[in-house]
Amino acid sequence: MSISILGAGAFGTSLAIALTSKGPVTLWARSPEHAEEMHVERSNRRRLAGAEFPENLRVTSEIFDAIANDIILLTVPMQLLGTFLTENASLLAGKQLVACCKGIDRATGLGPIDLINTIIPTAQGAVLTGPSFANDIALGLPTALCLACANEAAGHLLQDNLSTPTLRIYRTTDVVGAQLGGALKNVFAIAAGAAIGAKLGESARAALITRGFAEMNRFAIHFGAQTQTLAGLSGFGDLTLTCTSKLSRNYKFGLALGGGTPFDTATTVEGAATSLAVKILSAQHQIDMPITHSIAAIVEGKSTVPAEMKHLLSRPLKEE
Repeated sequence: MSISILGAGAFGTSLAIALTSKGPVTLWARSPEHAEEMHVERSNRRRLAGAEFPENLRVTSEIFDAIANDIILLTVPMQLLGTFLTENASLLAGKQLVACCKGIDRATGLGPIDLINTIIPTAQGAVLTGPSFANDIALGLPTALCLACANEAAGHLLQDNLSTPTLRIYRTTDVVGAQLGGALKNVFAIAAGAAIGAKLGESARAALITRGFAEMNRFAIHFGAQTQTLAGLSGFGDLTLTCTSKLSRNYKFGLALGGGTPFDTATTVEGAATSLAVKILSAQHQIDMPITHSIAAIVEGKSTVPAEMKHLLSRPLKEE
């Protein structure tokens, strides 16, 4: 089956490169100038420097051309996904759409599959998530991801068509768990980075990762997620990677917050927006999310890393 990737960022480009082992792939960029640059240079110098394009990777800025393929992967940032789907709803109607972004839309409180189902109800929605960095995928390093699709038959088809010799896809019908695990791990990556940036030590980071995982479970299970999904690639697996590597944008953002150093505001940090969305949802549903609320307070400029660390450490003692 033919595959299109809509969005020419680092992750979309890496998937496009990897999936050429299955056949021709079309990579769509919104900017005609960027598309032409990639076509000529046979690489994405702006977003994934050093990764050469295989011969069967085609680049275009024509949306009508890109949507002609059977499977469409959406690598648009989470906070832009709703607008993108609305703008292209008529073109994407009835299509097989796989969201490859992680987070919760601040405007609606919805995850990526929920946005697809709401805005384009005739489309078959799925989400591809899990512990992965763009460079690893582009280089053909072993990577395992989770493909969540409520339709089991569609999930089997996507699993077969998106798996490569080095990209191993696991399948689940638990779209709630996959969406929320991928979203919440970014919030806790900010917290983990902040702990290291503030020189609070590796033990503090381990505690934040562990208690963050507990928050992830409380929140996601409340909305119907399955515990085995949260313990898998889209939950614990992604949490582990994102909270321990400087390649993670959310972790690097946390490092900057904790260390009081500048951070590139043009960099997408999904965990910042997600913390604000989850803060509202957790308050509405009375779910205890202390780390998330602390990160939201810091992101909003209402508190500081030292103040929130002191607040978390002064909470009443309890059973684990």
